[in-house]
Amino acid sequence: MKMKIMNKNVLITGGSKGIGKSIAKILVQEGYCVYIAARNEEDLKKTLNEINAAGYFVCDLTQKNECKKLVADMIKTAGSVDVLINNAGAYTYSPVEKTTEEDIENLINLNVKAPYLLSKYAAEDMKQNKWGRIINIGSISGVVGEANASLYSMTKSSFSGFTKALALELAADNITVNTINPGWVETELSKDAVEKSDFSYQEEIDMIPQRRFIHPDEIGNLVKYMVSEEAKGMTGQNVSLCAGLSAG
Repeated sequence: MKMKIMNKNVLITGGSKGIGKSIAKILVQEGYCVYIAARNEEDLKKTLNEINAAGYFVCDLTQKNECKKLVADMIKTAGSVDVLINNAGAYTYSPVEKTTEEDIENLINLNVKAPYLLSKYAAEDMKQNKWGRIINIGSISGVVGEANASLYSMTKSSFSGFTKALALELAADNITVNTINPGWVETELSKDAVEKSDFSYQEEIDMIPQRRFIHPDEIGNLVKYMVSEEAKGMTGQNVSLCAGLSAG
């Protein structure tokens, strides 16, 4: 078993499934102390046992004070938040005229407000330790836009400015901030999204230059690099991992 890397503690939201689970798995394999957070405790327990994570937190990030409580619980349990992965998010496929105010409130709370608040509270701890990594999991839909997903695209595009601004703000404290914008990824969320869209799975594949979905481990391996010391000069960047979707 690998030794823990400088005893760095990692908090991953939406860590029980899909992209979050793959990121957690890969960082555990690298020796990090990984804690996962999500709404469903049964899913968290299952993932914890599968990947040998250090612990988990049950939380609903859309609820008042939950972000502050999650970071406080992490610090109380692990001692610090050295790496924050803002992965939790929701997707809505709806023409703009059919998008409800409830849809707007839910997506803004989870996709925008929660990452901001988590970064706010985690940054306080990171600044004290003069080291930190914040990685946001955005979406290619926030880079190139997606018809009938304007609300989702709007929320995910917010990471671009947030990442650049926060990276400048925290640079002198040895804290990096970056965003990964995945294209279509082989997850249950993507499968559900395809089923709700106007296109079949094969039609989606045909629109991707590499004619494939991204595997979640590809994102996990990019995260592994971004949180490493080798990537200490990489900050304020928005990186598309999309099998060519953003190229043209």
